[in-house]
Amino acid sequence: MEKITSFTIDHIRLIPGLYVSRKDNIGRETITTFDIRMTSPNDEPVMNTAEVHTIEHLGATFLRNHRQYAAKTLYFGPMGCRTGFYLLLAGDYTSRDIVPLMREMFAFIRDYKGEVPGASAKDCGNYLDMNLPMANLLAKRYLDEVLANISDERLIYPQ
Repeated sequence: MEKITSFTIDHIRLIPGLYVSRKDNIGRETITTFDIRMTSPNDEPVMNTAEVHTIEHLGATFLRNHRQYAAKTLYFGPMGCRTGFYLLLAGDYTSRDIVPLMREMFAFIRDYKGEVPGASAKDCGNYLDMNLPMANLLAKRYLDEVLANISDERLIYPQ
């Protein structure tokens, strides 16, 4: 079998950033998959499931209610390795195109207080596995260290 695209990226040289993982064409529509890499793979600890789960709930809620991107958001969810998230948007985008959206989303997560949307037994299959304070902290770190002054090396996969 051939390696899938995400396994061909050099994870030893990969740093936290915002990357286009792939583009797929479905009929006349382009689907852009983004790699929202929050930690350095194989170099620093991965995120715990509770904060990943919380970021997933908050990020998905934010995106699906966004005035411009709600109808374009196909999926937002964690990577199995717990170093980041995937975002699938309908449309042909570059990483730089969505930097403002990601700044807005991670500021929302950083500043969010109160009950996490969907964090109830009725709404979620593992609602007790949440950590809002840690999700706030990780969102702040990603905003400050990656998104605030994002450079090309954090927008294009390493060769």
